Amino acid sequence: MRLLPWAGADGKPCCLSTDHPDSLLSRLADDIEAAQLASAEQVLAGAEAVLRDTEAGERAVRFALVRALESLGDVLRVAVSRGERIPGQDT
Repeated sequence: MRLLPWAGADGKPCCLSTDHPDSLLSRLADDIEAAQLASAEQVLAGAEAVLRDTEAGERAVRFALVRALESLGDVLRVAVSRGERIPGQDT
């Protein structure tokens, strides 16, 4: 089972039952994970810039924090999914 990088309509995790890493859904999940990781890098850079800016207001700081939390959630889901696919790991 592979944890997919998105949740279902009810907010519950989505899983893919396949051992074929080149299936259409597996490739889509790989592409979305890559996009989520790239986005997280941009969010991190933006949050660092906001925190370095002594003139940044509460709205900017809150926005940066909200985006950082979203990105952290995405990155953790990717890490769990990839960790579960390491051979010999208990799922």
